[in-house]
Amino acid sequence: MRSKEFLLKIANVPGGSGAEEHVGAFLIEQTKDLVTESYRDRVGNVVLVKKNTKNIANPPKIMVATHMDEITLMVSFIEPGGFLRVSQVGGFDPRTLLAQEVVVHSRSGDYLGVIGAKPPHLSTPEERKKAVPLDDLFIDVGMPEALVKEKISLGDRVTLHRQAQELLHDRIAGKAMDNRASIAAMRVCLEELQQRETMVDVYGVGTISEEIGSLGAQMSAYSIHPDIAVAIDVCHGETPGVASDLVQKLGGGPVIALGPNIHPKLYQRFKELAKNLAMDVQLELTQAVTSTDADPVQVVKEGIPTALLSIPLRYMHTCVEMLDFQDVEQVGKLLAHFIASIDEKFVEGLSCYLND
Repeated sequence: MRSKEFLLKIANVPGGSGAEEHVGAFLIEQTKDLVTESYRDRVGNVVLVKKNTKNIANPPKIMVATHMDEITLMVSFIEPGGFLRVSQVGGFDPRTLLAQEVVVHSRSGDYLGVIGAKPPHLSTPEERKKAVPLDDLFIDVGMPEALVKEKISLGDRVTLHRQAQELLHDRIAGKAMDNRASIAAMRVCLEELQQRETMVDVYGVGTISEEIGSLGAQMSAYSIHPDIAVAIDVCHGETPGVASDLVQKLGGGPVIALGPNIHPKLYQRFKELAKNLAMDVQLELTQAVTSTDADPVQVVKEGIPTALLSIPLRYMHTCVEMLDFQDVEQVGKLLAHFIASIDEKFVEGLSCYLND
């Protein structure tokens, strides 16, 4: 399967925080020929292990963290008439939810529905001036109340019903590009490593529950205990009306984070590799936490040197998240070159925090 086709398919697989099993199964199936072994840990993280090509015993370990979960809704109440009230699992903007098609995932099956609200004709003038809050939205699955209560339960997850679309000029739009795009970049990396010699063992991790606090990344880092970690996530793409210093250019290349939570020697290595490859890259300044899997990973046990690569994304946390697939490919290729450049001497040098 081509990398772009992989992204178009995995973006459509439902998988909210704590319910990523279908995404994990797809990831394992589509990478089985690229890794030495793969497994799920006891909480649902998917770990893809690619051993070093030099047959080095006890080599350094690099963990690549890409979260699998997407933002979802959860059934919180069944109204008279069979209408479903919902709460958030992750950060939806309620302004984008009205009139969306959704899928309710229950134990008895998947049920299509629509998100409705009081029509403007029946709203007050003041109500018409404001976005409809989540508390006033409901899901209509088109079934009578008795059947709804038979088929659907409190706690059932709800995902947006939207197929990823390939647009012109390598642009792709759809739901869950945050963060399936980074999973696709990790797969590109694993493909690139098929052609390269390595002196490290790679642990590519599809992490769970990033959208509610990066829980899976912390658990997997504790278990794997890598010498180096690299998180891949999305960042905000250029958008009309948003200050240029808050966004990155779609098609402008990988975004390398720099800030107090990023190990300076890892940042420098990525910059040097990009220059040697004549690859365009962008810089994201992070003043404190990055709000990605990089944050909890770096403080596991005695501390793990960590870097962050990002893919520019427009319209984040909506059903039309848009990216440039060239950025996905470039992130994967840059990461593969980084992994191939690492040896035990470099890892040992990380303990000297200042640059030589």
